[in-house]
Amino acid sequence: MNKNVDLTDAHWVKSDLSNGGNNCLEVAFVDGVVALRDSVDVGDPEAKVLIISRKDYDLFTQSVRAGQENLLRP
Repeated sequence: MNKNVDLTDAHWVKSDLSNGGNNCLEVAFVDGVVALRDSVDVGDPEAKVLIISRKDYDLFTQSVRAGQENLLRP
């Protein structure tokens, strides 16, 4: 997806299962898309953020909840 998204006011959240750690995936729902980042990158202006469609995010999380075993394999 090639979309410029202003993340200045993004509200980043991480799973309740992260136990407050600093090595988690954070998610922000902004401008009709989903932004993903590594929590260790918070405050780093050069940090990479992955932007995906809401549909792709929904399909991914549905697969995780369904227990798809080969989800992260090539």
